[in-house]
Amino acid sequence: MRPEFRALRAKQLERALETFASAKNSSRPQKGWLRAIREATGISLREMATRLKKTPTLAAKLEKSEAEYRITLASLRDAADALGCQLVYALVPKNGSVHDLAEQVARMKAAENVRAVEHSMALEDQPVGGIEDKIEEETRRILKKARNK
Repeated sequence: MRPEFRALRAKQLERALETFASAKNSSRPQKGWLRAIREATGISLREMATRLKKTPTLAAKLEKSEAEYRITLASLRDAADALGCQLVYALVPKNGSVHDLAEQVARMKAAENVRAVEHSMALEDQPVGGIEDKIEEETRRILKKARNK
């Protein structure tokens, strides 16, 4: 992706993810959202199964697979729909923003590049030193290069 479009995309993602920022700190019900919503709304497993056009055994397996993080998004969407809910899906950075993630990736690449050069130079008995400063400098170069491509 061209850098100018990457920066625009990052800004768009930042705006779109704002609404999810507080949700990332919420805990999921221990037995999963499907079961929690179904029980809170008074829908029986048999009724949910009927709405899904599945057997109660399969509906129970859906709930179990969601609680164990093994459910597919398509199945979760169908089950949510059967419960009168909408599946909302997002990937939210654990710490900071999308921009911060891009910087972390650049810093990891920079550290790899600088340490490889430092290692080669040390083998030739010419260590450069100041590795952290070099990593910062390389990080800035990588980010600038990404913006100017």
